[in-house]
Amino acid sequence: MAMLDYVYTGWGAFWVTMFMFVPFALMAYWVIRRKSLVDTGPTQLQPSEFAPIEGVWLTFAFIFFVVANLASLKYIPWAAASGTTNGEPAVQIDFTAKSWAYDISNRQIEAGKPVKFSGRATDTQHGFAVYHPNGRVLFTMLMMPGTTKPTSVVYTFKEPGKYAVRCLEYCGVAHHRMQDELTVVAAN
Repeated sequence: MAMLDYVYTGWGAFWVTMFMFVPFALMAYWVIRRKSLVDTGPTQLQPSEFAPIEGVWLTFAFIFFVVANLASLKYIPWAAASGTTNGEPAVQIDFTAKSWAYDISNRQIEAGKPVKFSGRATDTQHGFAVYHPNGRVLFTMLMMPGTTKPTSVVYTFKEPGKYAVRCLEYCGVAHHRMQDELTVVAAN
């Protein structure tokens, strides 16, 4: 597994988040503690002394976040957004998202055939994210209640396996339990 794959998936994403969060949290704790208990009076620093430190810090933060975001572009599932079927008729799968489950018309899919997922939400905003068996997000959809047309995406699964489906839009107290599974079988 390449380093960037580790950084943007699974536990790697967690540790990168901690790498960015912990220094900020420690600095905030140090500043609050110092100004609350140790040095409660006004600061003795002049405004001109802040400028060089602020410039260095903002430059570092800007460069870090730009590089991190550019490196993460390869993990965006661009192919799903195209909706192409290459002239082959798509298998239609309709689903309804409701608190806190999916009602999916067909959970078994044949690899290599385009599938058109069309979904609606009945009660609140829901997501429909399909994950490859290795944990990579293949595509995601957002459904809003009360819309006239369903949200649709066309996707062609290349490999057989069990594909997890999860809601990525917070939809209430049992949001974490809103999961399902699609089974992709080998082409006949």
